[in-house]
Amino acid sequence: MRIGIIGTGRHGSRYAGHIVRDIEGLELAAISRRSEEGRAQALLWQCSWYSHWQQLVEDSRVEAVISVVPPALNLAIARACAQWNKPLLLEKPLAESAASAAAIVQLYQKCNLPLTVGQTLRYNQVVRVFKERLPLIGTLHSFSANQRLEPSTLSWHEQPELAGAGVSFHTAVHVFDALRFITGLEIVRVMALTGSRYNEVLEDLLLVMVEMENGVRGTVDCSKLGRARSGRFEFVGSDGQLAGDQVHNTCARIEGMDIERLDCGEPVGTIIPLLQDWQRFLAGRGDNPITGADGLRAVQICEACLQSAHSGSWVTVDYG
Repeated sequence: MRIGIIGTGRHGSRYAGHIVRDIEGLELAAISRRSEEGRAQALLWQCSWYSHWQQLVEDSRVEAVISVVPPALNLAIARACAQWNKPLLLEKPLAESAASAAAIVQLYQKCNLPLTVGQTLRYNQVVRVFKERLPLIGTLHSFSANQRLEPSTLSWHEQPELAGAGVSFHTAVHVFDALRFITGLEIVRVMALTGSRYNEVLEDLLLVMVEMENGVRGTVDCSKLGRARSGRFEFVGSDGQLAGDQVHNTCARIEGMDIERLDCGEPVGTIIPLLQDWQRFLAGRGDNPITGADGLRAVQICEACLQSAHSGSWVTVDYG
């Protein structure tokens, strides 16, 4: 299958490189990048280059599209791809607002076209171990999760018209999706605080109290403030705890004073397995790895957090 990639900056170039080097059965037919760097990339990857993404979508050789751009562009790209009857993989977040995300999902459902979302944290080895081992700690009662990164160096992360929001949409969106994936539970309501230290316009700190189904309660802490990274999860069950860090590839089961170190395997990149599953899905040999509905729910949770931070009160997540 011949693939076109819209946006081949830092992250989009990872998708391109993996298609060229690592994924049999996928061919990189074209890329779109506004800057002249796209021309050099196209020469390197031996594909076509378009300075305007609309030209890539209209290229008859492109059979499916991957979009790795600021989320405010996703709805327009989805509309164009649907018009040309092309499957679409959108890098997270699905859109810059819940309304736009819902419009994308509804459009692709109406057209009966494949829509996949790049919530790639689901492919992290530690996250997969959490999902597999969670039943071992009995009834789940509470949790905590964080994802802390360095301050962003991307200029568009300070442009609300492109980014939509700060760490809530670009960092916490991963954590909320991972929590749904690990536990199989929906997030019911949230109470959030936000802060802005380095980003003058959008939040670079998000603290959230979370209530899930079955009365499971926990906290989520996401930021882009310090020169260090972590991605820690802790789950408290009736028969023990699971704790680990998806950034540092550690995981353990705790019972009483005993700690059992769990083997997470060697750290692996998350884009390759996503592309492999996406390829199988498009070929009719597997399920959609991460559905548009999954991407929509993550955005709806993030939007509820911003509403809560603004109102200073608990907000029920609107999944309507």
